[in-house]
Amino acid sequence: MGKLVAYRLVLALPQLATVSLLVFLLTYLVPGSPAAAVLGAGATPERLAEVEADLGLDAPFLHRLAEWFGSALGGDLGTSYSSSLPVTDLVAERLPATLSLVGGGFLFAAVFGLLLGVLAALRPGPVDRLVNGVTSLWLAVPEFWFGLILSLVFAAQLGWVPVVAYTPFADDPAAWFTGMILPSVALGAPAAAVVARQTRSAMATCLTAPYIDSLTAVGVPRGRIVLRYALKNAMIPVLASTGLTLRILIGASFVVETVFAVPGMGQLLLHSVIGKDFPVVQGGVLVVAVLVIGVNLVLDVGYGLLDPKVRPQ
Repeated sequence: MGKLVAYRLVLALPQLATVSLLVFLLTYLVPGSPAAAVLGAGATPERLAEVEADLGLDAPFLHRLAEWFGSALGGDLGTSYSSSLPVTDLVAERLPATLSLVGGGFLFAAVFGLLLGVLAALRPGPVDRLVNGVTSLWLAVPEFWFGLILSLVFAAQLGWVPVVAYTPFADDPAAWFTGMILPSVALGAPAAAVVARQTRSAMATCLTAPYIDSLTAVGVPRGRIVLRYALKNAMIPVLASTGLTLRILIGASFVVETVFAVPGMGQLLLHSVIGKDFPVVQGGVLVVAVLVIGVNLVLDVGYGLLDPKVRPQ
C-alpha cells in the first residue's frame, strides 16, 4: 500500500502543475485589465497604468508565472486585487462551507445509494422497478431545481429547516447540521442514483456467482453472505466509479451553494471571475484541484485494499 500511495503522490505533482499552468494562462488571456475592475469605469489611463505597475501586471508573462509558482510552492497564493487580503485567508474562510456541503452530499449518496442498490438486487420485480424509477427521477432533475423545490417545501412552507442554510459548525453545531440537510440532499441525490445503479448491477452479478451457491449450501446465513461476501466484492466496481461521482459533487456544489446561500468556494470563485480578481481564481482552483486529487488518492487506497491486484508490484 505504501508503494501505491507513493505512486499516486508522484502522479499528483504534474497534475497540479498542469492545472496551475492552464488556469494562469486562461486568466492571462482574458481581455481587459484587472486594474479597470478595481478602479471602475471612470479611471484615467495614467491611474490604470499606475495600479497595473503596483499589482505587477506590467511584468512579462514568464516572470509573472515563475513568481506565482514560486510563491505557491511556499504556501503563498497571492493577494486579492479587490480586498487586498491574502488569498489563503479567503480560501480558508470559505473552504469549510464547501467541504461541509460536499461531505454531506457524499454521505447521502453513499448511504442511500448503497441501500437502494442492495435492496433492488435482493428484491427483483416491483421493488427493483420502484428503485429504478426513483433513481431515474434523481438523475433527470437538475440539482439547482431540486434544491429550489426542497427549499420551497421544507423550509418556506413547512418550516422544518431554516431557509438560509449555512451556520459555521463552531458557532452552533445543531444549526449547522439542520442547515446542511437540504443542500446535502439536493447535491447528493443524482450521485446517489449513480451509486444505486452501480451497486444494483454489481450485487446482481455477485449474487449469481457460483461461490454464493456454495456458501448457501454449507449453511452460511443469508445476511452474512450478502454483507460479508457479495457486498464486499460488489464494492470494487462501485468504488472505482466513486471518484467520478465525487468530482461531479464538487462541481455541482458551486451551483447548490448559490441556491441555499452557502458561503463556499463556488461563490468566492464566481465573484472573483466577474471582478477579474485573478489571484483568488488561481488560488481557489489550485485548492480545489488539491482537494480532488486528495479524494482520488483516498479512493485509490480503498480500491487497493479491496482488490490487491491493482497495487504496484
